[in-house]
Amino acid sequence: MPEECCEVIVTGPDPDWLAGYTRTLVQERLAACGHQSVPIRSVYRWEGAVHDEPEARVALHTRRSLVEEVVTRTAELHPYDVPCVIALPLAGGNPDYLRWVVEETRDPQRAAAAPWV
Repeated sequence: MPEECCEVIVTGPDPDWLAGYTRTLVQERLAACGHQSVPIRSVYRWEGAVHDEPEARVALHTRRSLVEEVVTRTAELHPYDVPCVIALPLAGGNPDYLRWVVEETRDPQRAAAAPWV
C-alpha cells in the first residue's frame, strides 16, 4: 500500500489561508488529511531579489494518483504565481493508516467514470 500513497508538501502565505486550503482539499477528497507546520521561514530568490519571509507549510497525505489534481487545484486556489507543491513517495508506514488514507481519498478512475462520487 505505501506505493499508492504519498505526502504532498505545500507552502502558503499564512496559517489561516493554509488551513482553509487544506480543508477544501480534504472536503473534495483530494487529501485524507493535512498536518500544518507554522511558522516556517522561507528564503528564496524571486524576480531577481532574495526574499526572507514567514510562511506556513502543510503535509497532505493522499494517493499518488491524485497528485496531478492536487497541483491543478492548488494553482486555482493559491495566491502565489508559482506555489510550492512537491510530492514525496512513502517508503512504508502503519498499514492501517495508509489504508485509511486510500479510503478517505477518491479513486481517480472511479471519479472519471462517475464524477458525482
